[in-house]
Amino acid sequence: MAFPPAFLEELKARVSLSDVVGRKVQLKRKSGSEYTGLCPFHNEKTPSFTVSDKKGFFYCFGCHEKGSAFDFVMKTEGLSFPEAVEQLARAVGMPVPQSTPEQRERAERASTLQEVVEHAARWFQKQLRLPVGRHGLDYLRGRGLSDETIDDFRLGFSPDSRDGVIAALKREGATMDKIVEAGLAIQPEDSHRDPYDRFRGRVMFPINDRRGRVIAFGGRVIGPGEPKYLNSPETPLFHKGANLYCLDRAREAVTKDQPVIVAEGYMDVIALHVAGFTGAVAPLGTALTEGQLGEVWKLADEPYLCFDGDNAGRRAAHRGADRALPLLTAGKSLRFIAMPAGEDPDSLIRARGPAAIDSVLKLARPLADVVWDLDTEGKPVDTPERRAALQREVEKRVDQIADPVVRDHYRAEMKSRLNKMRQGNGQAWWGAGAPGQRRSFHDGAAGPIAPFPPGTASRASAMDLDGSRQIQVLLGVLVERPALLHILYDEVSRLPIANPELARLQTGLLDALSLVPQGIDPAADEAVGSGTDEQPPLEAAIITDHLQRCGLGPAANAARLKARGVFRNGSEPSDIWIDRWRRTASHLTVTVGGSEELARRQEELASDLSDENLQKMEEFRLRRLRENFDSGAG
Repeated sequence: MAFPPAFLEELKARVSLSDVVGRKVQLKRKSGSEYTGLCPFHNEKTPSFTVSDKKGFFYCFGCHEKGSAFDFVMKTEGLSFPEAVEQLARAVGMPVPQSTPEQRERAERASTLQEVVEHAARWFQKQLRLPVGRHGLDYLRGRGLSDETIDDFRLGFSPDSRDGVIAALKREGATMDKIVEAGLAIQPEDSHRDPYDRFRGRVMFPINDRRGRVIAFGGRVIGPGEPKYLNSPETPLFHKGANLYCLDRAREAVTKDQPVIVAEGYMDVIALHVAGFTGAVAPLGTALTEGQLGEVWKLADEPYLCFDGDNAGRRAAHRGADRALPLLTAGKSLRFIAMPAGEDPDSLIRARGPAAIDSVLKLARPLADVVWDLDTEGKPVDTPERRAALQREVEKRVDQIADPVVRDHYRAEMKSRLNKMRQGNGQAWWGAGAPGQRRSFHDGAAGPIAPFPPGTASRASAMDLDGSRQIQVLLGVLVERPALLHILYDEVSRLPIANPELARLQTGLLDALSLVPQGIDPAADEAVGSGTDEQPPLEAAIITDHLQRCGLGPAANAARLKARGVFRNGSEPSDIWIDRWRRTASHLTVTVGGSEELARRQEELASDLSDENLQKMEEFRLRRLRENFDSGAG
């Protein structure tokens, strides 16, 4: 809205810029009305940020940020100009003029409703600390929240009473009409019946507007009852599709370069904030709406959408991608975080700490990958007709993009992926990964992997002595201990694999390597299967999820079981395992001659990769090499 110039001048005169800046920056008086301090807009050790009350102006000699009190509030708190004006006016007790009688009426009505909701928030907070709220407090503490966090987020409890909050609000002077209008009570259709509390027997999560004022609630039921989560209805204060949980906090967080993460639930958001990711928000009981996408795009060009690591989470990710497509503009997109199977942000942080969130943020997939998955995932493309149908579906989806420039770039990207799929003889292409991630050695463009590298004996496959059982064990070890992939990458890519299913598993493992953060210490998992029963390593969970998405889950599980049966001593250091892996792999290139003895040695090694059996195979190999040399075959 437009403010009268006289009002803005009067507000500037009343506001002390040093007081406004001093809430965010520790200032030291330099002289008279001049102050200096460390700039809040960039990292510095020597103060270069100056504030002048006389001029009503701030300036940084380091990063050159400058402006008035309005600019400072807008930049540090993520507010619009009208919001900054209203905040400063409240701070100095100046009424904000309304442009029309209708606007004044709406503002007065909203102000009254907001007071009612604020009184309710205080009452819910008080109930949580009383005996009636003990179960709610036990629930929150059981989820790992400290009393400080509970108070910070103003969590509360609504007793299982028909008129508990109604009676409390009436004592504060609220009328029944306002209590119902604020969404805190329900008026039965039978007008002769009295209204009753909307929230009963629930832990209460206050929902704030952009300026941090409570406007609604989400309630989580304690004990049996449906729905599990209940939100306030639409009110003059609250529009679900235009707001997000903790949006007010996120707006300030982005001024400090915090990533914007859209999680699924209230507890996920709180856990992320406690872990230091204060740009986290969540939808309010609905799928992500167009209005909510607009809000997160105001905060960041590429916010992260974070979904649970289950089928429901994947469906939610697909819905988010589909909803975003028509709204895309140049520079505005999304990145998608797929949590490890069975995890959400809250459980992942409690199990592995904030570093785990840093890891999954690095693994976030671009929107183009998820759009590609929408039409290609799990679909066979082994015939021209199926590939043609796929192309039609992909093109139809891309046509939803309204922005012509973005649409043209998506068409070119999807065409490139379709071409790579065709060149790969129908094998699925699983995306390029996030920027900066290591690319797989095999991206589908080069066609299927050759079953044998140059110089190896192809006669083994013809005699069904291709070492498939040994290869299955070797790949199974990598499924169990993904940290070894970083060390054995070259050897894995050179494995002479004739079995098509194992060749696909080899490709899937190497492709998955691009998803795992580099720099993992192989010693972190000292035993095959370490942590897999109760708490699988994050890298293993990521790789397992990737193999499942590629349709390689059954092959990976079979290989893992084979590895567990053969590598019986899982307590040995990683360097011993790496040495045995390499020695075993080297025997897969033995030139076949005495097939009967070779078959016996292969069988022994596939059943038990012990030092004794490795020694026998090495002796056999050396003997065969000497025989071939003596006969001129070598």
